[in-house]
Amino acid sequence: MVRAVCRTLFLSLFLLAPAAVRAQTVAPDKPADKPDQDVRPTGLPKHITWTFNMDAGWGTFGFGNSLYSNPHEPGTAENLSDQWFEGYVKPALSGSKTLASTSEIYGKVSGVGERTYGSVPATFGTDISSFQAEDLYIGWRSGKSLKLGENAVDVTLGRTQYHLGHGFLIYDGAAEGGSRGGYWTNARKAFEFAVIGRLKSGHHHVEAFYLDKDELPENDTGSRVFGTNYEYTLGPNDATTLGATYMRWTAHADMKPGRAGLNVINLRAYSAPLKSTPDLSFELEFASEQNGRALTSQAFTLQGAYELSKTKWKPKLSYRYASFEGDDPNTPTNEAFDPLFLGFYDWGTWWQGEIGGEYFLSNSNLTSHQFRAHFTPSKVLDAGVIYYNFKIDQPGSYGPGVTSKAALTEFDAYTDWKVNSNFTVSLVGAFANPGQAVQQLTGRTKNFGYAMVYVGYSY
Repeated sequence: MVRAVCRTLFLSLFLLAPAAVRAQTVAPDKPADKPDQDVRPTGLPKHITWTFNMDAGWGTFGFGNSLYSNPHEPGTAENLSDQWFEGYVKPALSGSKTLASTSEIYGKVSGVGERTYGSVPATFGTDISSFQAEDLYIGWRSGKSLKLGENAVDVTLGRTQYHLGHGFLIYDGAAEGGSRGGYWTNARKAFEFAVIGRLKSGHHHVEAFYLDKDELPENDTGSRVFGTNYEYTLGPNDATTLGATYMRWTAHADMKPGRAGLNVINLRAYSAPLKSTPDLSFELEFASEQNGRALTSQAFTLQGAYELSKTKWKPKLSYRYASFEGDDPNTPTNEAFDPLFLGFYDWGTWWQGEIGGEYFLSNSNLTSHQFRAHFTPSKVLDAGVIYYNFKIDQPGSYGPGVTSKAALTEFDAYTDWKVNSNFTVSLVGAFANPGQAVQQLTGRTKNFGYAMVYVGYSY
């Protein structure tokens, strides 16, 4: 049924009513005064405004004393060895048509091809590649046709992305790694099928959504969610956002018993509350998961940050505490927090740590202290360092052999260099010391080392 709907959306994109055409293409190889009739046609319907985009990326990764348990997709075996490569390409075509009422019909089609390769030795990692549709959706926004304000109503249907807040619970709509490759690259982000309705008026923003994650075929848990989200902005320049979300989840009970029938309440606040000190900001988020004995858990995070915006390099210092409840083996109820559909919002959010959070620590049965310093030496260069101290909430849930709460201390350094308007180069170096809990669970006593070079292209 989903495939049939997607085919319908694709055809709808080409049947929109007439309007002016605009194509984002590479400048033609001809003098500026050459006759317009020599411009090559796109071959696409002229009554639609078209935009072509191309994204690509390639990275090389090294992981000394590597340890994998796949926190991204629990239940999927993943072993990338101590060194590997990843690459992807994502062409996309968007179209829009403004109607006489000023409302707009829009849509997008894209595909992602990606590959993981070069694992050494081959016994510990295989070359894996895949290609499939990414975006495939159609939508309508109200423009100025309603008295509530411009684009007060927006409805989207099909394969598309959806983000809730800063990615604490919902941010990534597709699974990577496994049979698809691209474990770290994470080029796919669209849900397999989504229906999203938005209503915005003044400081009020209301959303209703249905999301079906695009999961790996070898680990399809049938996870789907219905939800409503409300956000309110206030203060100078809307510097404070308050949000509340309710979600009802379904999943295959034999694979995700805690998620099948799960009710989730999420409360959050992002604020720079002082007009006289806009560089001071806070973030607070709380989540409650309720599903009887199958799952009763909670998580929360609190962050404070201060940026010296008038100082050279604009240093921003922050501290964040995060707690994700673990299962107490002495009770009949499962208290292990379900991380749901979190994703990458920023370095360290919400994959915590380029070693721990990316490869073997999930946002469940975990508490973390994060200290971060971020710098902006120029308009094209960002850099920073992050220190983590990870603790296990309930060591006994791993078995009688694990008694310590000390999981890992980690130090990350990163740099993002915008070479030009198309290319970005990211460098990461990380070092981690396994705590006694990791040593008791895995037998690992040696330190972890990690490095990455990643080149991204966007057109």
